[in-house]
Amino acid sequence: MKGGCLQIIPLGGLGEIGKNIMALRYKNDIIVIDAGLMFPDDEMLGIDLVIPDISYLVENRKHIRGIVLTHGHEDHIGALPYILREVNVPVYGTKLTLGLLEAKLKESSSVDQVQTKCVCAGETIKLGAFKIEFIHVSHSIADVVALGIRTPVGTIIHTGDFKFDQTPINNKPTDYHKFAELGKEGVLVLLSDSTNAERPGYTLSERVVADTFDETFRNAKERIIIASFASNIHRIQLAITTAAKYNRKVAVAGRSMVNVVNIARELGYLEVPKGTLIELDEVTRYPKNKIVVLTTGSQGEPMSALVRMAMCDHKRIEIIPGDTVIISASPIPGNEKMVHRTIDHLFRQGAQVIYESVSGVHVSGHASQEELKLMLNLVKPKFFIPVHGEYRHLIKHAQLAQDVGVSRDSIFVVENGQVLEFNRDKGSVVGRVTAGRVLVDGLGVGDVGNIVLRDRRQLSQDGLVIVVVTMNQENGGVVAGPDIISRGFVYVRESEELIEEAREKVRSTLKDCELRRTTEWSVIKACVRETAGKFFYERTRRRPMILPIIMEV
Repeated sequence: MKGGCLQIIPLGGLGEIGKNIMALRYKNDIIVIDAGLMFPDDEMLGIDLVIPDISYLVENRKHIRGIVLTHGHEDHIGALPYILREVNVPVYGTKLTLGLLEAKLKESSSVDQVQTKCVCAGETIKLGAFKIEFIHVSHSIADVVALGIRTPVGTIIHTGDFKFDQTPINNKPTDYHKFAELGKEGVLVLLSDSTNAERPGYTLSERVVADTFDETFRNAKERIIIASFASNIHRIQLAITTAAKYNRKVAVAGRSMVNVVNIARELGYLEVPKGTLIELDEVTRYPKNKIVVLTTGSQGEPMSALVRMAMCDHKRIEIIPGDTVIISASPIPGNEKMVHRTIDHLFRQGAQVIYESVSGVHVSGHASQEELKLMLNLVKPKFFIPVHGEYRHLIKHAQLAQDVGVSRDSIFVVENGQVLEFNRDKGSVVGRVTAGRVLVDGLGVGDVGNIVLRDRRQLSQDGLVIVVVTMNQENGGVVAGPDIISRGFVYVRESEELIEEAREKVRSTLKDCELRRTTEWSVIKACVRETAGKFFYERTRRRPMILPIIMEV
């Protein structure tokens, strides 16, 4: 590394939605911005979570001065329980962000004595060569900050997730003045949120949802059930405030929703009028038109409270005709099918369902095109790096930057792992570090890779055939079998002729192996696998996984 250069190293969040993590390095000082996770796509069978590969951070752990968090969403803090096992360094964040993080760490119980340090918008801290100022921005969760990072090379601004909401629920709009002030001083690099770079215009204010909630509550004749992201505290506050206005009691369902509501109340981020909140068990004691249920399940997650209600599988709440269900969130890419399936089930149960595509019950927490241009014009950076988004979002954001006058040569659309190096006048891509995905499956972290996923995919598509043979250890002769067991391929009783033919083919192959005096079990297994696989494909055009088992006597 060159002596007086600043390195910016994205380890996640570029070319994808989620898994946001970025390293900044000057000489022997490194700071890490955010440490998020992403949820698995349809092809990651059985995978629970996806976290970033932090090999670079582990190799350089002695140089890391701290992890700085922008806000408390899962895609920004969710990987910390795993990362802090390997790199236990101080973590800086606002009060709510740290409250949510500490709950996660307590739940995982795998990290001891994490050093957390609470900061506030407007405050400045020093970590090695970096002087970091926290700047208030609006988003769909409270206590969100952007970062103004002064380095020996120049000022870096990392926006985190933001939007320019003129009428936010907490009456604290994004700090325009600070961005303009930094822009006037001179900004070397801007790293800006690209999630909504394809959306024209401005993102609607959270007040739009307030108006829709008010109208819905006024017209609802029976119970109201609201599904939202548990972390969307502004939306939860709206629901509670509107419920109190219409003299309804509020019950909370879903473990993550209960946890967040409790944390937000303890830390003073939720104002709940006295007597408004009740336990879920108390719902039946009140008239149906006096009840609101706040629940998880806005993404159609199979085990969530709303989906269980829709499937008549919830212990305490069941959907009844006349219920009004508000799904106050838009589907994360990849979750559309699950969300639409849940909506269908709710309609079948007789509920009136209000969801984003037909109403104003949700607005995004991310800046649209005109706001992204405004950020670029306020900051006037010398260099620009679009972050947080799939590749098309980054490209679109880069085009917006050109539209407002940033030269094409000063814009870097990069991928995870690429190392950007800057001095006061020049920036360039100088190399690459290890970056990628680590899959979490149950308690296993990183022990499931492409080969295991390929096997799971094959099992899910064409099933499994087990060929069991008992053989003489000394001469390789067949003592018993072959027996064929099928799971997820064909039902044996209805396909006896097919199975019998396969058995004859395998028996013939084993006889050939015996005649050739083949006694190496691995060779015999390979022959059995090839023979059975070829036969089943010719007869069924399917490729089940063939698992030969040889028992020795």
